[in-house]
Amino acid sequence: MAEATQRHIENLEDRIPLVSNGSGSGVMMGNGTSPSKVSTATTDTEDVESPLSVTTSEAQKAELYKFMFAVGGIYGAFIFYGNLQEDVFSYRDEKGLAFEYAWFLLFLEAIANILFAVVGQRIHHGKIAGSLYMRQFAITGASQVFSKAFTSLALAKGLSFPVATLAKSGKMAPVMVGQLLLGGASYTVREYAQVGAIVFGTALLSLCKKESDGRSSSLGVFFILLSLVMDGITAGIQKRLKSDMTLVGVTPKPFEFMLFTNISMMCIAFVLALSLHEFSNGWHFVVEHVSFVGKVVAFCLCSAVGQSFVFYTVVHFDPLVCSTVTTTRKIFSVLLSIFLKGHELTYSGWAGVSVAVGGILSEVHSKARGKRKGVKSKVSM
Repeated sequence: MAEATQRHIENLEDRIPLVSNGSGSGVMMGNGTSPSKVSTATTDTEDVESPLSVTTSEAQKAELYKFMFAVGGIYGAFIFYGNLQEDVFSYRDEKGLAFEYAWFLLFLEAIANILFAVVGQRIHHGKIAGSLYMRQFAITGASQVFSKAFTSLALAKGLSFPVATLAKSGKMAPVMVGQLLLGGASYTVREYAQVGAIVFGTALLSLCKKESDGRSSSLGVFFILLSLVMDGITAGIQKRLKSDMTLVGVTPKPFEFMLFTNISMMCIAFVLALSLHEFSNGWHFVVEHVSFVGKVVAFCLCSAVGQSFVFYTVVHFDPLVCSTVTTTRKIFSVLLSIFLKGHELTYSGWAGVSVAVGGILSEVHSKARGKRKGVKSKVSM
């Protein structure tokens, strides 16, 4: 038995070659491969990119293209939107009459948004599904339409576009005050400084504009503050709406968000336009001023295209991404308005713009850094 076992071991050693390990002792390679061949095989394997890394790289490229598409759409549409909004509310006919029918304009804008949402939903997702959260959509639609209306009324009552736009960039201020008074929240020194810079810079610019052309008014400031309050409500409702839909396994689609929100906006704008006699007066104004019609149509189209990209960004990316894009876009809108619309600023005015823009950029940077660290921002823009 022992002799048979010994012969079996010798046969195995004959089939498995011995490889020197550099110390004189033999090392058996179970696959019969020499060290040089093993080294070569390892090198060849390292030169071949794994399928996983290729897939990851392609996914990152696709995500980058998607992000560039969203940024380009938001910038392009809303830069023109802001320019047209200023044209609409600064329009004066030969008799000096101005367009002040904000609710009528919002009704037209909501119709254009609904048409775009229906077409987009049909093309990309097929039929429109019934929403389980119509109450939340109604609330966020109401807050959004009031925010837009108050912004338009601020412009109609004489607040300059650069002042209004910079003020809207400080929407974190009312949210911060509310959290401090009611929610017991705490903020860093940098967050206080950012809000303070935006508010101070906007106030400095507002005083400068008031001294130069008298356009800024206390009523306009009041309306823009109301618009900021509505922005805070909108942000909270949208965040809760998206989380509620995610919990029940419903994937929110961009055009569904856009459709249901604008249905609420259209209904509210229609009722208030009728109640305030803006529907008939606004219609007559548009009909009697043919040159004005093109501005209104282009304004509504830019709004529809811009909202499509906003809801696309909200659904496909983090809300912080949308906030960053829309906030930085406002800087370009302000600068374009100053240079293209003939707003003359003193040194104090430019100082105000610089301080406010610095606060905006600091806020964007801190949020982006917090996102990279996995920290959620306290304030949704």
